[in-house]
Amino acid sequence: MYFIDVQGTLISDEDKSPIDGSREFIQMLNREHIPYMIITNNTKKASQDFLAYLNRLGFEFDATKYLDPLMLLESRVEKEAVAAYGAREFLQTLQSMGYKLDYTNPKTVLIAIKENFSADEYAQMIDFLLDGAKLVGMHETSIYAKNNRRYPGVGAILKMLEFATSCSYDVVGKPSQAFYNEALKRIKRQNPAADFQNITIISDDVKGDLGGAKELGMKTLFVTSGKYKSAEEIVPFLKEANIPDFIYKNMQDILIRHKMEQ
Repeated sequence: MYFIDVQGTLISDEDKSPIDGSREFIQMLNREHIPYMIITNNTKKASQDFLAYLNRLGFEFDATKYLDPLMLLESRVEKEAVAAYGAREFLQTLQSMGYKLDYTNPKTVLIAIKENFSADEYAQMIDFLLDGAKLVGMHETSIYAKNNRRYPGVGAILKMLEFATSCSYDVVGKPSQAFYNEALKRIKRQNPAADFQNITIISDDVKGDLGGAKELGMKTLFVTSGKYKSAEEIVPFLKEANIPDFIYKNMQDILIRHKMEQ
């Protein structure tokens, strides 16, 4: 059974095209009736729109096998008085969900990803947090990769704000236990015997996605098709508890290994 990341794992961070072997791996899971969940930290598009986008790219799964942070947001963050920061598409999606944006006296500072946060935005976030607003991240991604450049992910920004203000924070998406619990609940509809100990997670975010998953007992597969150009960039510097169980170049390599084991 599998939990499978999207950006950098199934689709390229550079041009959003399917990564080698990614569509074929999903086809294999469907053909062999192996339970899986696609778990993405998508926040730019509405959930149904991003699912439809992946389907148009040739990924053959439906809403029963898909989960993103927007699908948990209403149960985690109140809709009133939210100072939200992220890409324009994220802010538009929030408003379409009924969230009231407030940059005067917010109850919640909500962080998603974009590549060009300004110093003034960080200063505003800090002021709101010191005035008592709650800090929430849509996810806790370590690095954000776009246009062949790498930027601090939401997780890095949350850590910075935590250090600056001494406030704690909550996370809606990966690698929060609430998100993984919801993914587990949904995969149990495919196989009631599913548990974290018999689930393998595949992701390019070895510090964010895989670190939290390993703490819950999942087997971790790190692919170097996304945020990191090689395992040597990051794995030697990880704490021993966060070292992934397996490292592969991409989904094609995982598919080849699966076929060899049959």
